[in-house]
Amino acid sequence: MIAFGPVPSRRLGRSLGINNIPPKVCTYACVYCQVGKTTRMEVHRARFYDPEEIYRDVGQKVQEAQKKSESVDYLTFVPDGEATLDANLGREIELLKSLGFKIAVITNGALIWRKDVRADLAKADWVSFKIDSTHGNTWRRMNCPQRTLKQKTILRGMVEFANDYSGTLVTETMLVRGLNDSAKSLRKIAVFLNHLQPHKAYLAVPTRPPATKWVRPPSENVLNEAFQIFSQRPFQVEYLIGYEGNAFAFTGDVEQDLLSITAVHPMRQDAVNEFLMRAGADWQIVRKLMAQDLLVEAKYRGKMFIMRKSNVNLSEDQPMEADLSIHI
Repeated sequence: MIAFGPVPSRRLGRSLGINNIPPKVCTYACVYCQVGKTTRMEVHRARFYDPEEIYRDVGQKVQEAQKKSESVDYLTFVPDGEATLDANLGREIELLKSLGFKIAVITNGALIWRKDVRADLAKADWVSFKIDSTHGNTWRRMNCPQRTLKQKTILRGMVEFANDYSGTLVTETMLVRGLNDSAKSLRKIAVFLNHLQPHKAYLAVPTRPPATKWVRPPSENVLNEAFQIFSQRPFQVEYLIGYEGNAFAFTGDVEQDLLSITAVHPMRQDAVNEFLMRAGADWQIVRKLMAQDLLVEAKYRGKMFIMRKSNVNLSEDQPMEADLSIHI
């Protein structure tokens, strides 16, 4: 299932997702990832799907959504792994633009030092970079990058892209208690973001079950301090800490919609209830998928989530790369 949704996005309104990377091929193994542990660390770009197949699948999903009067604001590359590992990304963006929607790409930016990646991302209307830390040791502890990646090279690539990009560039910083939420760490991130001059700098906290269950959000006082530190810079700052809402789309096949959405976007139990009501279905479908070992329940911060079985991996022994002395 390449296309899913539309789903409610706290940044993009109604987003129809594009899962252009097989699970879980990524440049990072972030401790807070909602999709679970990375099973294949990779830095070499490859062709995973035929661009025409992605175009057809997204086009069909758009038609299904429109038949159900479900609005779409963006077509968003937000896969199980790192979007820019797809060597066909640029071609896929070109094809999808013919559907008449804006194109967004959510990337961790690990490959932005590559000229071909910058060229592909330049074709998108909206790009989001992940910047959780500018300190090498913290970056490795939190994002667990593939061992050949160099943070200084990545950050330079981000600045180079930002200087040339004509679309909307935003950043996202995920705050995890005890890792990157000190005032010193936050000030260093804010200084770097000043070089990018993003349209918005988002401050996020884990809101769905993470890859490692010891991950916790900072306290409210720390979140407030983070906002104040970022707000001293000349770019907009927004929290990305609230629940995104329950406006998940129903496009005709209840089981397939649930499976495709929860593959990349775990749903709170109350969201599933509302989804089933709009679809004229009941909880029996969820119980059936759980009995088939396709869906599972996972509790996080007092809320119950329904997730694809392959997404749930809450082990505390997440392997981490050795720390390197890299200081930005």
